[in-house]
Amino acid sequence: MSNMLKIGLPKGSLQDATIKLFEKSGWKINLHHRNYFPDVNDDELTCAMCRAQEISQYVENGTLDVGLTGKDWILENESDVVEVSSLVYSKVSNRAARWVLAVAGDSPYKTAQDLAGKRISTELMGFTKRYFESINVPVEVSYSWGATEAKVVEGLCDAIVEVTETGTTIKANGLRIISDLMSTNTMLIANKKAWENPWKRKKIENINLLLQGALKAQKMVGLKMNMPKAILPEAMKVMPSLNSPTVSELSDAAWVSVEIMIEEVAVRELIPELITMGAEGIIEYPLNKVI
Repeated sequence: MSNMLKIGLPKGSLQDATIKLFEKSGWKINLHHRNYFPDVNDDELTCAMCRAQEISQYVENGTLDVGLTGKDWILENESDVVEVSSLVYSKVSNRAARWVLAVAGDSPYKTAQDLAGKRISTELMGFTKRYFESINVPVEVSYSWGATEAKVVEGLCDAIVEVTETGTTIKANGLRIISDLMSTNTMLIANKKAWENPWKRKKIENINLLLQGALKAQKMVGLKMNMPKAILPEAMKVMPSLNSPTVSELSDAAWVSVEIMIEEVAVRELIPELITMGAEGIIEYPLNKVI
């Protein structure tokens, strides 16, 4: 087939969330244990599973037309690619992660400038070197192959640059954050030549549209209920909705059916209030996409 889009999907911590997001968007991706090329229910797509750290490089050199990877790894590789959209999601939440500079809890270092001449351990070497160069602080940066937090405790380095969501692991290892260096989330990126191709660009835009819809739906649910028409004006005041509630007439002219889409966190307060007002038969249902 002449029209084919090559997409890179991240292995590792982002893998499950990415597969689920695509499934809600309409693409079912079937992984194979023995190879890195899963099947997808779209004859115009071919998928490759890659390490998130490498995807921006493959998109850059045209091996892939488009890919999902972290903003951190794009900056690490300084990739000259088209950023299509920011897909702010992670394995367990919609919160972005952050790369921080951390030292031992009992160390005398309080700022990045205090680390002049010291040893820094990190997986994000390129970015870390450029950061310290930008503030004119000479340091020795070495690559960490894992267990980065333990290296400060073991005396193998003076500070680390590490990724965290809440900082809990950092603190649990007896470390102290002295600076936030970067906030990162998952990005949809495209090769520039692919983006200039009208067919590929349209395909990428369609994928992005549905991914964004699925992402938005992660925090929302639908509510459907019946209520006396007389209480509708009062109920409208307490019902948050994406736009305005859908109201339908019922065979009993004194009643109406009402349907809304709201953030899931609002449901626990709203349902008891609607019941008190007189609503009945409230149904809550999940949403795949909100566009």
